[in-house]
Amino acid sequence: MSQELLLVDDDETFCMVLARAMTRRGFTVRTAQNVSSALILAEQLIPAYVVLDLKMAGETGLSLIAQLRQLNPAVRIVMLTGYASIATAVDAIKLGATHYLAKPAEVDEIVAALRQDEVVLPVVQDIPTPSLDRLEWEHIQRVLNEHDGNISATARALNMHRRTLQRKLFKHPVKV
Repeated sequence: MSQELLLVDDDETFCMVLARAMTRRGFTVRTAQNVSSALILAEQLIPAYVVLDLKMAGETGLSLIAQLRQLNPAVRIVMLTGYASIATAVDAIKLGATHYLAKPAEVDEIVAALRQDEVVLPVVQDIPTPSLDRLEWEHIQRVLNEHDGNISATARALNMHRRTLQRKLFKHPVKV
């Protein structure tokens, strides 16, 4: 199988560092900083592997998954995000991502996820009860996703002031 890897992330420094690390591990890496340039590269390369950031300026990485699958049904896609939530993980896997990892992820963890033949959901033996703050954060992420990232519509659905919602969204995910 080809070792062609498309790395899509709007953080240029992160792209450069990860591309260098993946090249050392035998991948031929091309990078893109947004969905539209990633799609153009993907059509030219038909990559076997894709590492895709969830939150980017403009469209989210989720919007690219189906298009990548159309180009190459066997593509292995790892969704990376600094704002991991159950709702986005489920969406990414349903759309066709092979794996979903929270940033920061180790390079070897990303390589292992890319090389898995099928989606493997982690087996958790002792699931801790999430905190109330974490449950609230997960619920906000799910409702935001249902409203296609529209903050005003999400605030109305949650019966919350838009600015309050924005403050909550700019916080990093709360611990479990």
